[in-house]
Amino acid sequence: MTRPATQAAALLMADSSHELQQRAQALTPDLADRLVAWQRQEGRHHLPWQGVRDPYLVWLSEIMLQQTQVSTVLVYFDRFLTRFPDVASLAAAPLDDVLTLWAGLGYYTRARNLHKCAQTVMSEHGGQFPATAELLETLPGIGRSTAAAIASFCFDERATILDGNVKRVLTRVMAWGQDLAMSANEKALWQAAAVVLPRQGKDMPSYTQGLMDLGATVCTQRKPSCLMCPWVDLCRARVLGEPETYPVKTRKLKRSKRESWCLWVEHGGAVWLVQRPGKGIWASLWTLPLFDSEVDLLAAAQALGLPAPEAQPIVNHVLTHLDWRLHPMRSVSAQALEDTAMPHGHGSDTGIMGRWVPLAELASIGLPAPFRRLLQD
Repeated sequence: MTRPATQAAALLMADSSHELQQRAQALTPDLADRLVAWQRQEGRHHLPWQGVRDPYLVWLSEIMLQQTQVSTVLVYFDRFLTRFPDVASLAAAPLDDVLTLWAGLGYYTRARNLHKCAQTVMSEHGGQFPATAELLETLPGIGRSTAAAIASFCFDERATILDGNVKRVLTRVMAWGQDLAMSANEKALWQAAAVVLPRQGKDMPSYTQGLMDLGATVCTQRKPSCLMCPWVDLCRARVLGEPETYPVKTRKLKRSKRESWCLWVEHGGAVWLVQRPGKGIWASLWTLPLFDSEVDLLAAAQALGLPAPEAQPIVNHVLTHLDWRLHPMRSVSAQALEDTAMPHGHGSDTGIMGRWVPLAELASIGLPAPFRRLLQD
């Protein structure tokens, strides 16, 4: 692109951002007032983390709800509160206990950050969550939108959230079709979202929950229920007849593929498991020993004097950015292995310690979902 063309593109983007702010200003305060009234009458009120002012409960729910359905979170939320009723108990727990309770919820970095954040709240903030979005955002695992949610729900701060659902709701009502894959466009949307906030802090909990409810139940990604929306006559995308074209985000997530062979050794009603390294996928969780090839797995089994492993049905595990093809190979050993005996064969990661875990006790250890299903079935 030539320099004049680059300058023209920059000017166009600036004009678009300015126009977005004007559209946001024109919707103030009607947009927020309508949403607050709608949420109080029509919004969701049955979830256990709604209508509470306890930052611990709001924070826990917000972290769990990231890329996870409400129906799934409900089960884990209750289980977590039973084991960790407050931030102090969570901070004092071993990471293994946290990962065990999190197992099956996915995106395990969230669990590790949850534990680290609880410890930071105890060590640096006297066991109390900070009362502003700015300070909350300095805690491990708390991003800008999550910090704003906690601050608005618990402390009535006029801070805007901007998760995926909210981006969809706001780009539609303002009919803003700039590509959100570009950081300047997302920055402009943050600014517009701040413009339309309620004028009074006391309305922030209902407004913030309203944005979430609207995106989850009415302004859905496909076939939005426009006639049920409190913004039905304000929404520019509806007037244009194309709400489903918003938001625009062109950048595609690059997916990769991986293939691993899993050595499944049983003896006396127990299975041999190894703990993954502290970084990467399934960090610090327990799995069957993984190998890069069938040849490597068979060589390890032979070196350990195991009966020839038998191939089991392949497991296809789909992650956000990765398709992981797992090949379980099972061997029932007549003789128990020593704790130091089992090599861990993924790449150059060999010699990692493992242990025998009784099959009846698998629920008490942090297992990724595909291994839990495999071993329990």
